[in-house]
Amino acid sequence: MMKVLANPHLVQSQARKWRQNPKTTVGFVPTMGALHEGHLELVRLSNKQNSHTIVSIYVNPLQFGPQEDLAKYPRTLEKDLVLLKKERVSLVFTPSDVEMYPKGFSTQLVVSGPIVEGLCAPHRPGHFNGVATVVVKLLNVVQPTKLYLGQKDAQQAVMLKKVIQDLDLEVEAVICPIVREHDGLAMSSRNQRLSLEGRKTAPVLYRALKVGKSIVDLGETNSGKVIEEVKKVIEDERKIKLQYLEAVDSESLEPVTKIKPGTMLALAAYLENVRLIDNIVL
Repeated sequence: MMKVLANPHLVQSQARKWRQNPKTTVGFVPTMGALHEGHLELVRLSNKQNSHTIVSIYVNPLQFGPQEDLAKYPRTLEKDLVLLKKERVSLVFTPSDVEMYPKGFSTQLVVSGPIVEGLCAPHRPGHFNGVATVVVKLLNVVQPTKLYLGQKDAQQAVMLKKVIQDLDLEVEAVICPIVREHDGLAMSSRNQRLSLEGRKTAPVLYRALKVGKSIVDLGETNSGKVIEEVKKVIEDERKIKLQYLEAVDSESLEPVTKIKPGTMLALAAYLENVRLIDNIVL
């Protein structure tokens, strides 16, 4: 029977009971809801690898800037719970803002270094501090054995692995491959905000990244030249406004001038005022 709990202390108590058995493992999938197949793949892997899976559904205000889409972010709790029940999740944690950030809350994590200097960071000031704060809070509540994250949010995943390492948190981060639609578009809760026309246009982002990979496969190692060719593909689609396109080391996220195995091409773009991100590891 799947439990749905909003109180952090009740979740903590349940997780503690499970962990009393040294053979019991708990997988954790943090989400902001509006679940899709990408989330469910994380859940399925957690179920395979653990005795119990806990999923959190919480739209975290700390990671949204004043000009961002917090109010527009899709909230589909009833539908999400039906999906998670089908996947036989053990517990769903659905806290409110008051339960996560009660009156007087005054503590936030600050993440620094190359991991939060490029890619999304300059365009979303404070975002990664907000993500780090909420995820560490959630980890303290859930006390999981493993944390499951998606490669689509590559910068977030790398940052959280660093936070876990730096703070000596007793959890293993598992990064799972991007789950894509049939036409290559990376699955995202924001995709549902696109019009039919916008939805037809969006897959150009992945097609462009694949062009970059093809150029590298043919022997090109100059990141500037690869980026230039990828940009051409995207710029042919005038409805898309590219925010950034960078070649970085997939572990340190530092920019690279020469592409080698493990280099990641990552981008963010706006289509119909919806921000889409994607990446490919070369």
